[in-house]
Amino acid sequence: MAVIVNDSDPLSREIAEYYRQKRQIPAEQVIHVRFAAHHAFFSQSEFRKIKQQVDRQTPKHVQAFALTWLQPFRVECMSITTAFAADFDASFCASGCKTTRNSPYFASEAAKPYDQYRWRPTMVVAAENFAQAKALIDRGVAADFSHPQGAAYLLKTSDQARSSRAAAFPDIAEKFGPFLQVHYLKQDYIAGRDDVMFYFTGLKTVPNIGNNRYLPGAVADHLTSAGGVMSGSNQMNIMEWLKVGVTGSYGAVVEPCNFPAKFPNPGILMYHYLRGSSLIEAYWKSVAQPGQGIFVGEPLAKPFAYSN
Repeated sequence: MAVIVNDSDPLSREIAEYYRQKRQIPAEQVIHVRFAAHHAFFSQSEFRKIKQQVDRQTPKHVQAFALTWLQPFRVECMSITTAFAADFDASFCASGCKTTRNSPYFASEAAKPYDQYRWRPTMVVAAENFAQAKALIDRGVAADFSHPQGAAYLLKTSDQARSSRAAAFPDIAEKFGPFLQVHYLKQDYIAGRDDVMFYFTGLKTVPNIGNNRYLPGAVADHLTSAGGVMSGSNQMNIMEWLKVGVTGSYGAVVEPCNFPAKFPNPGILMYHYLRGSSLIEAYWKSVAQPGQGIFVGEPLAKPFAYSN
């Protein structure tokens, strides 16, 4: 893992340094760039300049990136996490309801994605202030090797368009039933649950997310068109998940339509996570077409791994 820090952004510097310390990341794996903070989008030319700086500084053994800023969250028509992972490519974008370029990392057994595919999966250690960042990082670290006795909640909501993933939920619940408590529910939300490890749903805004307890390392996301838009959206932002105690989430930064392939596949995510993969590995392997979606959270959380 290499950490990319925007030296022009005091919060980015603070997050990067705390993350480096907590995860004992070598100094040579902290990549320094500089750009004007607090604007939503990079142009392709702006991004290429930054990416060239990153590539020059990145040791060849690095397999993944952690970004330490909330904005920019897009590079023109694609998410910043996929742009850093695989470079800018218009085939990751779509105008209207069309499929996009597939990820070779999807559902793979690859342990070293850069060595095998020349992709470095990327996640944003996303926070609006340092207190939020510290809490996120701390619960990611606390999750390691904890083997939590949590449950998965797979919700088919009243929003048919945003429940396009739900057709697969009964099979996922049956498959994982012997290994994990899985609740397949036909309702709009859960509340008062104290064991949430996985929560996958589909709504424009998910009610009562703060009325549950999320275990360290928990993953939650909601299929909607603009969950990953970090400014100016009328839909629930994935940052709301992190604020209530979730460790990782995913959302679209531009209109993706409701193709399940453009959103996490809960079965694939849980399969890899429960086998000991880190959060960034499991989440990235669960999205077939990640070009329009952003990954946020503490990348190295690994609650189901075993310590050496």
